[in-house]
Amino acid sequence: MIAKRVSCVVGARPNFMKVAPVYLALQRRGVDVRLVHTGQHYDAKMSTIFFDDLGMPRPDAFLGVGSGSHAEQTAKIMVLFEQECLTWRPDLVLVAGDVNSTIACALVASKLGIAVGHIEAGLRSRDWAMPEEINRILTDHASDLLLTPSPDADENLAAEGFEPWRIHFVGNCMIDSLRTHQQRAVSLQPWREFGLEPKQYAVATLHRPSNVDEPAQLARLVQSLGQVGAQLPVLFPVHPRTAARIAEAGLQVPSSVRLVEPMGYLQFLGMMAEAAVVATDSGGIQEETTALGVPCLTLRANTERPVTIAQGSNVLLGTDPALLAPAVAEVLAGRGKRGLVPDRWDGKASERIADLVTGGFRTLLEASVA
Repeated sequence: MIAKRVSCVVGARPNFMKVAPVYLALQRRGVDVRLVHTGQHYDAKMSTIFFDDLGMPRPDAFLGVGSGSHAEQTAKIMVLFEQECLTWRPDLVLVAGDVNSTIACALVASKLGIAVGHIEAGLRSRDWAMPEEINRILTDHASDLLLTPSPDADENLAAEGFEPWRIHFVGNCMIDSLRTHQQRAVSLQPWREFGLEPKQYAVATLHRPSNVDEPAQLARLVQSLGQVGAQLPVLFPVHPRTAARIAEAGLQVPSSVRLVEPMGYLQFLGMMAEAAVVATDSGGIQEETTALGVPCLTLRANTERPVTIAQGSNVLLGTDPALLAPAVAEVLAGRGKRGLVPDRWDGKASERIADLVTGGFRTLLEASVA
């Protein structure tokens, strides 16, 4: 099959950086490509500014699903995306990552007999308490094209019995966006807005339920960030979920930890590129810091991105916040992890995907009648 009409789906901020370079690569090849935004992240700070920073056009379709429980949000997306597919009739739907929009749109397309490509397929945390793990596994099973970012993802899929012809090691599309925009992001010198100097500050991002939904754990994290702040300033762009939990718990954040609104893509990339160290529970930031060679301390029990540990600059600290300040001290003493950039994180993953889409690929439907 050669796809001539392709729907690219985005819903939450991590999707935008993965889909933007693929969308542009398909356009350059003359593919009729349609950008569909489910509206899972729907305000200006969480969505619109990312389109501007990444040079993407306004979506051709905006489903406007908004917030809700996992079931409510997924169901709304499915109902609305089904109508979108029935109206526009794409040959292929490309979804990215592991958010609710990813699984919802993959299920709709597969049940309509439309081919599905999963950007960032094959990642596994093996933690079924994470909604993202459920989303990514089910999306892989519904997909025709499994577009993997790293060899461990290929190994996971092979071990689970996926047919080899479905698996394509293309590299990391998020790094395509990073390489395209890194120089511009740094040239903006966003740290100056906060009175900071390059390599003289830390960046922190925390939003996962395991870290912020339990008041006692969140209090320990805030205390640990204060201990980091005694070593160097901490810039903490606060996810709306985290801000709400801090307010509900009545926590006082130390003055050395600067809480700021969520940042645009370029502003945050510039801050991250020149940080001394990054503390996070985000999956994508583990990858971006590895590409940038910035030491990353991940506050999670596990990661679906082990290549960032095996080869990159990431250290998995676990869930005990008391480990954070000593780990930062190690970085500041010159013992931080820098690592290597993994294979095919070269800024050309989106071109490999476009080659597959325009050069022909096998589908599950074709395989079932062969």
